[in-house]
Amino acid sequence: MKFSLSWLRAHLDSDWPAQRIADTLTAIGLEVEGLSNPADALAPFKVAKVLSAAKHPQADKLQVLSVDAGDGPVQVVCGAPNAHAGMLGVFGPPGAFVPGSGMTLKVAAIRGVESHGMMCSVRELELGDEHDGIIELPADAPVGAAFAEYARLDDIIFDVAITPDRQDCMGVRGIARDLAAAGAGTLRPLEVAAIDGAFDCAVPVTIQDPAGCPAFYGRAITGLTNGTSPEWMQQRLKAAGQRPISALVDITNYIMLDLGRPAHAYDIAKLAGGLTARAAKPGETVLALNEKSYSLEPFMTVIADDKQVHDIGGIMGGEDSGVSAATVAVMLEIAFFTPENIARTGQALALTSDARSRFERGVDPAFLDDGLAILTGLVLDICGGEASKVIRAGQAPIKPKTISFDFGHTLALGGIDVPEADQKAIFERLGFGVKGHDITVPTWRRDVDGSADLVEEVVRITGYDSIISTPLDRAPGVAHATATGSQLAERRVRRAAAARGLNEAITWSFISEAESEAVGGGEWIVANPISEEMKVMRPSLLPGLAAAARRNLDRGAGSVRLFELGRRYDRDSERQTVAILLAGDRGQRDWRLGKPRTFDAFDVKALVFALLEAAGAPVSNLQSFANAGPQWHPGRSASLGLGPKTIVARFGEVHPQVLRQLDVPAGAVAAEIYLDAIPEPRSSSRARSAFVPPALQSVARDFAFIVPPGLAAGDLVRAIRGSDKAAITDARLFDRFESSDGQSLAIEVTMQPTDKSFTDEEIGAISKAVIAAAEKLGARLRG
Repeated sequence: MKFSLSWLRAHLDSDWPAQRIADTLTAIGLEVEGLSNPADALAPFKVAKVLSAAKHPQADKLQVLSVDAGDGPVQVVCGAPNAHAGMLGVFGPPGAFVPGSGMTLKVAAIRGVESHGMMCSVRELELGDEHDGIIELPADAPVGAAFAEYARLDDIIFDVAITPDRQDCMGVRGIARDLAAAGAGTLRPLEVAAIDGAFDCAVPVTIQDPAGCPAFYGRAITGLTNGTSPEWMQQRLKAAGQRPISALVDITNYIMLDLGRPAHAYDIAKLAGGLTARAAKPGETVLALNEKSYSLEPFMTVIADDKQVHDIGGIMGGEDSGVSAATVAVMLEIAFFTPENIARTGQALALTSDARSRFERGVDPAFLDDGLAILTGLVLDICGGEASKVIRAGQAPIKPKTISFDFGHTLALGGIDVPEADQKAIFERLGFGVKGHDITVPTWRRDVDGSADLVEEVVRITGYDSIISTPLDRAPGVAHATATGSQLAERRVRRAAAARGLNEAITWSFISEAESEAVGGGEWIVANPISEEMKVMRPSLLPGLAAAARRNLDRGAGSVRLFELGRRYDRDSERQTVAILLAGDRGQRDWRLGKPRTFDAFDVKALVFALLEAAGAPVSNLQSFANAGPQWHPGRSASLGLGPKTIVARFGEVHPQVLRQLDVPAGAVAAEIYLDAIPEPRSSSRARSAFVPPALQSVARDFAFIVPPGLAAGDLVRAIRGSDKAAITDARLFDRFESSDGQSLAIEVTMQPTDKSFTDEEIGAISKAVIAAAEKLGARLRG
């Protein structure tokens, strides 16, 4: 939000310089993002008189001017149609930077005639949008004077970031109130003139949607003239970044920026009957003031007459009833719209406005009558006319809120010892009612709900820098570990993934409905999403990684290796999950292989086993199950689990249809590891067991089996490893061979003696146990 120092001082009686005010605003929670002075950029520009204007010898639309800016006549080539001898304007000398065009002036020949500067338009000096001609100043403007000083542009502009909870500071007066509470000055009283209506309002007002618009106050003003707003108002609007349009539009904008109270004016001549606040009807549309047409839905509150919709309630008025230079009678609107409904409507229409930003935060529901009186007074003072009696429909939702407050809570919770009398004074300066220990919250402070909020008010006004840094008490001795087992496992997984060349990604927990459907659909839909693309709580981490992979590949990355450790959301709870996605080339081109090799399911399988081991999963006990699910490629994916009901990971190629839906290149491989499914270790000790190397040399034997179709190699290896758990320490597949007899799998079995070396008979007995275990699965020893 932007405003000028002079505007602020209209509400705050203060002699503080701008920088001190800015520092105080930031200290009390209203961060000042910038201080600027428009006069600084316009310092080189001066008031100048055109002594003569002659036709350019080489161009019909150009003139050669003789200009005096106080230092004698200079020659200037000008193309403005309104340039003429005797006029006063704004002259930019060589070396001046023109903010509107972004160029620095220099002496240059224009169509063969030398020009020593330029006469400037309103747009070129960023004072407005007019650019049909150069600025023409009044005849009494002092030649040679600095234009910024003459135009009274020397005023500091504040740019303040207002947090969503501070709806009371969406107007200059609210900011002035906070500064007054912080000791920057005294808040000036708000003048509200009582204006009696001279006649009954001819435009009736009704409410059919009290849930969306609980209160609608209005009055008519007839016999007015909608000319230009006064210079002081235009200067303040320009300081706020607003473009002055007409007196009526400027007045409603000024009330909104000055007091945080949005208002609207309807041209009565363009209305058919009275105004009604109602829910939109299916199929209704409205042409808004931004010249765009919007399709309305039944949950939206609109203001309509007997014929059509004229206003998207609390967001934007309609073009069909907008005021113009020909307007002579208006209907003023001061209403209260429900914040939640405003936010939902604005998001659905993708429509933002200054009014919406205030209504969806919550305007002061008790400021309807006073707001209408101030609005009426400005219209009558600037536009003239005669006001009707006020017409009121509905009732504002004013709910007095009183909090019983223990003043000692400020020290206990905020860490600052503030005397009770000082705390009461702070509350009173902020507009709170104080009666003993009962604090009454003002109607404009929707954000204050309990004792902790009151502590925050005292602490921020007193100053967060007043909080004394106090170290926490520490128990004697060596500090105990605080990380839980699951946190330690997550750390190990992150390190293991990074050590294997994966890059960690952190993506949104919200995805679109289309992305959710691609991975099986989400259980949780956000009622008030940031956007339609972030509407569903993710049931899988893969859509986020897919989007990250696509962004990297689109920017020239040849190989993408990503992982993310985060939560997925199912029907019952949040599940801690690790996701991996590999896309693109596995490595660079090589003279031995030619084209780079792409990733396959075995690459991601190796990563899955490494991360599972890092997480503490019993890797040797895991079973492999074909086909990971409908989102995975059939035949090129698998699941790992401690049985069919306890799946700890899925990996392989992603289904081609899912790849297309997520816009990932074909052949990408991925994995998901479900950390919550990994059983807790039996030992709670954080210490690692000591490594004891075997005293005797191990024995390795190779076995080749002809296996039946459909027998998984993992099942065979697991059966062999379990045939003699005391003697066999490892079994691994090292060869696969297709022969006329069928598929042959070769297994290397490692046997480890303990107290003495194996005899031939013992090795033979172990070998028979291995063969017997394989035969139970239908395999036979290859001859």
